[in-house]
Amino acid sequence: MGKQVWRAVVAGGAAAVFTAVAAVPAGAAEGGASFSRVQVNGGKPIVIGTSKEVTVPASFRVTTTRKWKWLPLVFLYRKNADDQLWHSIGGNDCPYRVGTCDIEETMYFDPSEWEMRNSEAGVWKVAGEAHFQDGTSDVDGTGLTVHVQRNSRLTVNAAPEPVAKGRTITVTGKVTRANWETRKYASYGGRHVSLQFKPAGAASYTTVKKVYGNSSGNLKTTVKATKTGTWRWVYYGNTTTGASKSSGDNVVVK
Repeated sequence: MGKQVWRAVVAGGAAAVFTAVAAVPAGAAEGGASFSRVQVNGGKPIVIGTSKEVTVPASFRVTTTRKWKWLPLVFLYRKNADDQLWHSIGGNDCPYRVGTCDIEETMYFDPSEWEMRNSEAGVWKVAGEAHFQDGTSDVDGTGLTVHVQRNSRLTVNAAPEPVAKGRTITVTGKVTRANWETRKYASYGGRHVSLQFKPAGAASYTTVKKVYGNSSGNLKTTVKATKTGTWRWVYYGNTTTGASKSSGDNVVVK
């Protein structure tokens, strides 16, 4: 699988036929190519932190009426073909330069290499692009949307440990999320977070209560000690921020 840098500019300039806003008839190849069966990350959000490269699988079927010059691809955009999210792309080769081909693509997002803006978190559209040997291009909207989110993190501490049955346990924690511009994690205040408990020997957690964090992202609540088990916080995310779970903190009740 090859890997190439994809820049926030459409190669071919005015030669590109961009139909992402206008309705494109299903299966049409009015500009030389049509895209169908498009999937990005299995329909899940793309969640990006501050340093680790994120690998995102994508796949699509492309049908062309002319020979393409470079392997067709799908990419993320917002307003138009020039408003794209920077990333690099890898894809399998296609044995046919004219006709129909199923392509497996990989998108690579690396916040440690490229300057990402926090405003880039949110909803992105997906378009397909093909460049032909005659120098023309075709860029089509696919109708698919993808959420790109800033990663979030949670910490937890339940005390005292151990605790006498019937006494009070204080559970604290903190919500932070990736700041792509500083490449650090920062406080994420005012979040609605669930406190969950898993009794010793149980297979799953259940929600005990929900708590709002303060303006600094700090979480604090109290519960009555009834049985030994593990406590954790769970944040379910939003359109710009990914969901997260803290590790578990076990408390022995005597």
